[in-house]
This record gives sequence, C-alpha cells and structure tokens, in this order.
Amino acid sequence: MADYLSSNVNKVTTNVLQRMRNEGEKIAMLTAYDYSTAKLLDLAKIDIILVGDSAANVMAGYKTTLPITLDNMIYHASSVVRAVERAFVVVDMPFGTYQGNSKEALHSAIRIMKESGADAVKLEGGEEVSESIDRILSAGIPVMGHLGLTPQSINKFGTYAVRATDEKEAEKLLHDAQILEKHGCFALVLEKIPADLAKRVTEAINIPTIGIGAGHDTSGQVLVFHDMMGITQQFSPRFLRRYSNLGEEIITAVSNYIHDVKAVDFPNEKEQY
Repeated sequence: MADYLSSNVNKVTTNVLQRMRNEGEKIAMLTAYDYSTAKLLDLAKIDIILVGDSAANVMAGYKTTLPITLDNMIYHASSVVRAVERAFVVVDMPFGTYQGNSKEALHSAIRIMKESGADAVKLEGGEEVSESIDRILSAGIPVMGHLGLTPQSINKFGTYAVRATDEKEAEKLLHDAQILEKHGCFALVLEKIPADLAKRVTEAINIPTIGIGAGHDTSGQVLVFHDMMGITQQFSPRFLRRYSNLGEEIITAVSNYIHDVKAVDFPNEKEQY
C-alpha cells in the first residue's frame, strides 16, 4: 500500500493531492460536520475532510440537500476547521449560491473561506457552472468539481439512480470533466457512475478524481461518515461499506444508561462527590 507521501506531510494541500495522484497513492476522503468528529478523522490522518451539504440529511433530517443554507454550511465548516491540523478541508457550496450567477458564486465562496477558514470549496455541475468557477478561482480560492449524480439536481433528474449509463450522457460527463480541468478545478468528485466511465475520465484528465460509487480506478474515495459508521441505518446503496455499526452500539449504550438510572445503579458511590 502506497501511503508514504500522505503519512509524511504536516498539512495536506492541493499540491500534495496532485502529487498523490501523480505517484499513484490513493486519496482518502470522508465527511464531517462537527468539531469532535473532525478531530477524530484528523487524528486518524484522513487526507480530505468534506463538509458536505449532506449535513442537510444526516444532521438536520431533510430529505434532500436543497434546504441547507450558506450560513448553515459556514457554521459546520467553522466547527470542522477548528478541529483540524493536517487534513485538507473542502466545503460544499449549497444549492442557490452559485448556479446562474457568477458574482453570487464569488461572494458565497469568499464568505465560506473568510468565515470558516476552510481550504477549498466544492460545487456541482459541468460546463454550465464554468463561469462561476472562473470567478471563484480569480480570487485565489481552490475549487473541487462534482459530476455524475449531483444531489442538488434531484428535482431535475427525479431519481438517485446511476448516472451516465448511456453513451450520450457518458460523453457529456467526460467532456465536462475536461472542461472543469481546463478552467482550473484541482480535483473532481465522480458520484454513482459506471466504473469503466470513471476509469476513462480519470485517465483522460490530469487532476485527481474522487469516487463515490464509481469503482476503484479513481484517484481516491469518499463516503459519508454517518453512513460508513452505521449511524444512518436506512441508507444502504451498493457502493457503501459499513466499517462499524455505531447506530446499534449507541442504542445499546443508551438503553443500558436508562436501565442503570431507573435501577438507581448510576451514579454509584465512586461516581459522586
């Protein structure tokens, strides 16, 4: 396993991520939305922490990512940044803060960077958001792209099914990836697309690709922390591997606490002053 580069840096940067891609070292990325979780991920030496708009789902209980606001994202991002010393922190730009208005996109990105202290922003879409990308990059703010299944467009597509399964959509995705690289994105997330297409895209561009449901030929992988740890139990797509079952462990622990309180077993004499 090639992990020499990432394990020997004090702070992950866009330059480090590009070197990892060039040298064949896979990039590990997870979401976090709060200080305590981010601290643990950073201690484990995760390469990238994504403050995802998936916070709308796992933190706020919304059915889609659309309702979360810029202020919400800045709050979560600030909490994460205060915990992190090593990881590269990327913040999702929420729905409505960059689509169709490049000046609004620049204003939103500047707010995220100034108020949270994050390292970069991420936005969904291809050629149609290139003007917004140009404006954001003009301020020196790194931009990560996102192609394939783009959750902020759920009402357009009407489904969370695998994207780009037909050749026409696949060619557009490949074209969009090249456009995003040309406009200066430092990396791309490829979500829920066929593995062979993700491989084609990864080989066609020179910047890192981060897959989620996109096979193992991308430059790295990302999962939602609450999903891979088994905290969210109602979500189990094919691409998800659960590394723990914290949901059941938490329920058991809380049940034991309730029992001990009601049985006057907690606190005992050693647990009081």
